[in-house]
Amino acid sequence: MPLTAVRHVRKMRGGAQSHLLEAEDGHWYVVKFRNNPQHRRVLINEILASVFLDYLKIAAPETVMIRITAELLAANPEIHLLHGSRIIPIQPGWHFGSRFPGDPARLSVYDILPAELLPKVENLDHFRGALVFDQWVNNADGRQSVFFRAMVNREGEAPKPGFVTWMIDHGFAFEGPAWTFSDSPLHGLYKRTVVYDSVRSLDDFEPWLGMIAHFPEEVIDRAMKRIPVDWLEEDDAEELARMLERLYARRVRLPVLLQDCRNASPHAFRNWVKTGR
Repeated sequence: MPLTAVRHVRKMRGGAQSHLLEAEDGHWYVVKFRNNPQHRRVLINEILASVFLDYLKIAAPETVMIRITAELLAANPEIHLLHGSRIIPIQPGWHFGSRFPGDPARLSVYDILPAELLPKVENLDHFRGALVFDQWVNNADGRQSVFFRAMVNREGEAPKPGFVTWMIDHGFAFEGPAWTFSDSPLHGLYKRTVVYDSVRSLDDFEPWLGMIAHFPEEVIDRAMKRIPVDWLEEDDAEELARMLERLYARRVRLPVLLQDCRNASPHAFRNWVKTGR
């Protein structure tokens, strides 16, 4: 559901120069602007990735279109971009929003966790799913995630607080604005490789391998329909269609891509048996 931003909270770290804004629904969103320094196409990539991740049931934020009004910009001159020392204004209109896990004044959100806490993350297996996804979409960035405490339902137990992770920042899927596939074996690899300690064979990348192998074309169509028409410039539609055709065709190569990832970084998969599938 499209939303209107009502309050500026703060500027976020990162090359896209995103800002954290509160929206009319009472939730907070990390907003990437159409004229961000990384390119307009990274917003399109974010939309496509969010639909695909949702289908694959990999933990990631809800994403929405966020409307920035001229009134909000006038009242908050700190909402702008920087190019060196030059201030770049934000244009009113529709931008990309990725939901923040909770009230930023009350919830602590971490980019990294100490090594001793990582194995206790409730949905740590989603890093395996994210690697399958990242290899498929050629995520040219390292795997980005956030961690926070939430109430977790464990089978046979009352809900208890625990750490969970969300996979974030997919602007460089499809190699960013290039919309191509260079097949670097290290694309999407998470730097804290303890998250892959449970991998002993390709079988440990299920069910995501199977889900992508049988990925429905209608999910790709649904993702394309979420892209605002005015985000597409000359030749974008044709290039996007060609890129998505290549994406669909490369599903069958995923087992080889994952094997190449292991061979390029064997220390990241210290329990993956060399003779295994």
